[in-house]
This record gives sequence, C-alpha cells and structure tokens, in this order.
Amino acid sequence: MSEEAAAARLEALARLIAEYSRLYYQEDAPAISDAEFDDLVAENAALEARFPHLVRPDSPSRAVGAAPAAGFAKIRHARPMLSLDNGFTEEDAHEFEARVRRFLGLEAGDAIMFTAEAKIDGLSLSLRYEGRRLVSAATRGDGAEGEDVTANALTVADIPKHLPDDAPDVCEVRGEIYLGWDAFTALNAAQAARGQRSFANPRNAAAGSLRQTDPSVTESRPLGFFAHGWGEVSASLGETQHAAMMRLKGWGFPVSDSFTRVEGMAGVMEAWRRLQEARPTLGYDIDGLVSKVDRLDWQERLGQVARHPRWAMAHKFPAERARTELLAIDIQVGRTGALTPVARLKPVTVGGVVVTNATLHNEDEIRRRDLRIGDMVEVQRAGDVIPQVLGWVGDRQAHAARTDFAFPDHCPECGSAAVREDGEAVRRCTGGLICPAQRFERLRHFVSRRAVDIEGLGGKTLEEFLDLGWIANPADIFRLKAHADALLEREGWKEKSVANLLASIEAGRDVGLDRFLFALGIRHVGEVTARDIARAYGKWNAVEALLRQLVDHAPEPALGETDEKYRKRLRAGLAEIVGVAGVGPEVAAALRDFWAEPHNRELVHDLLAEMTPGEVRLETAESPVSGKTMVFTGTLERMSRDEAKARAEALGARVSGSVSAKTDILVAGRDAGSKRAKAEALGVRVIDEAEWLSILGEG
Repeated sequence: MSEEAAAARLEALARLIAEYSRLYYQEDAPAISDAEFDDLVAENAALEARFPHLVRPDSPSRAVGAAPAAGFAKIRHARPMLSLDNGFTEEDAHEFEARVRRFLGLEAGDAIMFTAEAKIDGLSLSLRYEGRRLVSAATRGDGAEGEDVTANALTVADIPKHLPDDAPDVCEVRGEIYLGWDAFTALNAAQAARGQRSFANPRNAAAGSLRQTDPSVTESRPLGFFAHGWGEVSASLGETQHAAMMRLKGWGFPVSDSFTRVEGMAGVMEAWRRLQEARPTLGYDIDGLVSKVDRLDWQERLGQVARHPRWAMAHKFPAERARTELLAIDIQVGRTGALTPVARLKPVTVGGVVVTNATLHNEDEIRRRDLRIGDMVEVQRAGDVIPQVLGWVGDRQAHAARTDFAFPDHCPECGSAAVREDGEAVRRCTGGLICPAQRFERLRHFVSRRAVDIEGLGGKTLEEFLDLGWIANPADIFRLKAHADALLEREGWKEKSVANLLASIEAGRDVGLDRFLFALGIRHVGEVTARDIARAYGKWNAVEALLRQLVDHAPEPALGETDEKYRKRLRAGLAEIVGVAGVGPEVAAALRDFWAEPHNRELVHDLLAEMTPGEVRLETAESPVSGKTMVFTGTLERMSRDEAKARAEALGARVSGSVSAKTDILVAGRDAGSKRAKAEALGVRVIDEAEWLSILGEG
C-alpha cells in the first residue's frame, strides 16, 4: 500500500470506528459485530505500525469508548476508565507477556503472576463510595466522563449500598452490569406481550435497563453486577490484584467464578481454554478472558498508553458462525455522504441471536468476497446482532449463474453523483446538505457537544423540526425563535424546555473558530485539525481568504505529466499554501473541494449572519517538559527506556528516537554515545538520570 492510500484508509477507519463506537456506547445499538469492529481496529493498528508518521490525532488508538449520551447528568471520573488492548491469538498473548518483561527489565527466569477472569459482555460501571456509603454510579462514557446512573444502580441487588468498617473512606469499585440469558428471554417475552420492541441481545438489554429515566423500570429487571477492579481509593486495597479482588469479594461484591491467579502466559492460556469450554453453561454472555499483571507495584510502573493499561489484555474468543441466504444488498447513505452496502439476510440464529443484516463496508468488499444476491453465505457473530459476512458457500455453478452486483454511481437518496476519490475505498454522494440522508446527520454533527454544543437538539427533536420544515440547514437553527409559540403547542414542550432550548441556541452563536470549522463537517477536518487551522489563522476572514486561495490554485500540467502525478503535485501545492503543521494534502484538498461548491459558500455566509466565531483559547500544561521534544539515550538505572518515555509523554513531552536541531532535552544514561555527542554539538540541553528523576519528583 502506498503512503497516500494508507493515509486515506486511516482517515476512513478513524471515521468508521468513531461512528460505530458512538452507536455501541451511546445508543446501545451496534451497527456491526464485535468481530467486525475488532477487525477494523486491528487494521488501523497494523497501518499505524507500518506508517507511524501517519498516526492521526483522532486515531481510534487514542480514544476510549464514546462521549456520554444526552439525557443524563455527567460525572467526571477521578481516574480514567480505560479500555483493554485485545489479543486474538496465542502469539498475541505471549507477545503481551514479552512486552511486560521488556518494559520492567525482567530476566527470562523471573516469574510473572497474572490474574485471569471472564470478560463479561456488559456495560462498564464505576461505583463511588464515600464514608463507606454508595454516593454515585457512572457509566464509562468516553473514559473521562460518564453518565450519572446513581438512582438506577441503587436498585441493583448485586451492588452493595454500604461497605464494612475496614473499607477506605473513598473507594471506587468498577465492574460490568449484565443480564443473564434466562432474564433476557423473560424480558423480551414481556416486551412482546406489551407490544414493545425486543432487545437484540443481553448486552443491549442490560445497557437499556440501566439507562432508564424511571428507576422503577431498572428495578423490575434482574440486572447483575461483576466487580473487576477499582478507580480512586484513599487507602491501598492490597499488594496484588488477587488480594485486592478477594477483599472486594469479602465486602459483598460479586466476582467472576472464573477469577484465578496463574503463573505466566501459559497459565493464562490454559485458563482461557477452560473458560471457552465452560462458556455455554455460564448463563450469561462473555466474549473472552482478561489477564492482568498481579503485582500492583508493577502495574503502577507499567502505566498506560493513550487508551489501554500496559498491564492487562483481553484475550478474545473466536466468533461463532452460521450459513444463510443473501436476499438483497441495500445502500445506506451516511453523514459524510459515504454509500455503505448492507447485506439483507434470511433470518438465521447465530450464538443464540437472530440476525438479519450485515454491513459490507464498500464495493471493494463485495467484489473481494464475490457476493451475489441469492448466494448462500457464511456469517460470523461475536456478541452483536449484526454479523460479518465471510463469503459465499455452496454450489459453484449456481453462484456463477447469478449476476454481479452493480454498485450505484448516483446517490439513492438525492440522485447526485456518487464519486470515489483516488486512494479511497468508499464512494460518496456529492449532494451535501441537499441530500436528505446527509442533512439530518450533518445537523446532528453541527449541534453536537464538541461542535456548537446546543443542548436540547437531540436526534428526535431534529427529526421533528425537519419534518415541520422549521430547519433545512444549520443557519435555520438560529432562527427557531420565530417558532417558539408553535413549539409550545406541541406535545412534550413546556415554557421551561422551550426557554432552555432558545438559551442554548443563543449561547451557540458565540463559539471558537475551531469549533465552528469542526461543526461544518468538512471531510478530514476533525477537532484537532480544526484547532490547528484556527490557531494558525486566528479569525474567520483569514480562513476564508485561505479557502479562496485554495480554490484559485490550479497549476498547469507539466509536459508529459500523468494525471496521477499532476493530482499529487496539485495536492502538495495546496498543503504548502495552508502551511499548517499536521495539515497534509488530503486535508488541503478537502478544504478546497468544500469551498469550491457554491451551496457550501452560501451555507457558511448564511451561518456567519447568525454566528460570530471567536478566537481559540490556548491551553497551557503545568510541567517543565510540556511541549518539549525529548530523546533518551544510554542505560538508565532506575527504570527501563520504555518506562522513561512513557513518563515523559505523561508529562506532555514529545519523545523522539533521534537528535536534531528541534530536540529540546537529551536524557543521557550510562554509556551514552553518539547521540550525546550530536546533542552537545547542536547545543541541545543534556541532563543525566538524576536530573530527570528530579523533574519526575523522585530525585
């Protein structure tokens, strides 16, 4: 794969994974299977490993979960709730152990004890006790902030409401809310009897049950809870993971029956095999086994990367499979205009769940798997209702007689041309806001928390206003005051809710330039890129001048130059015009394509009549190395090189592997060689390990 194609695919993966995460964590409505999601994450990791300089600021490898859903108060976690790195093979498991050894500087003969326990397929929950009384309960959310579900958690029988006298004064216990198979079956039967929709699987049912506005509904559903760890504590729970978990169990928290302590990864894999055999008899859904380094002092040293602890891994189970008929392939249009093919399947039970749909990603995926309507196909599922289509099976002659699927070159929603850019696997509608499918999603993006942040304009409300004809584009949001009287007459709206909505809209008129740019939904322009552009240009007038310059930039093709080389040179020239670090040819081209469309220019000018994008407020970090580029060389006595780099990054530094004129600090350990000489020649500040430890506060 070329570097250009890799960058395009990483951008597509970032967008896809973010959307699938939102559906899974916020909506409790997964659009793809666990296995398919894991495949996307694995593909992203493989590309980043091959092209490390292309890692995006909005990379899925840096994200945890999704933002908390609207409708609940928010709780900020005292300590982040991280996700786990996944392993799919025994080789992955042993590589995890090898990384732990390297990081800690352990010898080959040094034993590592691990804990092993079932990975419950439920909803993550953090329970906070103060004075040994349960005071709050929060979902994971985006890892930093979750939804306040305290009233509902108080109705769950498995959750202790008070802790014994030997518990710390402050103690956060973390685990999974789940629904057993028998309870799930009974709940769906009751839903059907009342004429209400059934839940797709136990995980969705558990999440929906905990996220009820009426706690009595939660209380009526037999939710269970398994503890698997802790967050903030005012006193140590023990010296090992095993000891701490046994202490939690002694306080009344359910702990998985599979929880055990084993030696080395060989012990973990044996526990994994035993658990996989026992899986059909457990009575609740699991999708793997979690192993954790047992010693807590080692966990502290290992620390974390952007979204995973280095001391734990989720060892996933293979997906379950079945065969069924491919009845049709439908095309769905997303917020960015991406045309996504969806397989419509003859209903089939896979792993105890009836499935009827599967995403096929793009036209290349259909061609690669040679799928034709009427084929018998093999599908696999790993916990979610929508499976992955592996390929066709059965009679080759019958398959050959069927017609190849013709992917449309026009949008099925609005009839606009659907084009596929160089290096892209996805075909996109060019209709923008005139496309009904994109209009709703673009409006929802515009009002989202990280964009203009207008509370009260959730999906249902936007749909209502679109159906009424009150909103056709984002600027219409700021003219909703004209419909205030009519809104008061509609069901569910009162004077206070209308006043709150209008106040939030008024507050949205004055947002930072970065959030304004992000809210426009320009391809490739995520939060970080929008912030970089806004900081570089300062005001909208300067940004608009840049956009005009990009549109006007059209160099003549060189003699004998191929179309591909010309397009590459054109994009490079656009990036040079932008002149912002991190804004490459793809972003520059997307900015130009956006501004070249007259209806987009009209939209922005309409918005500017209602809004005043302000300057970006720069943030400063409190660390002597924050924002500095550091290099480590030689042998450190108190920690491994990996640990030192991790500690530096945690303080806001950028760590590089080579010395250059841009290096700010070189940390020189024992036997430092050529890097130290080069640093001294360049006038780079050189410090020893003692000074480095002093910066860490450990000198």
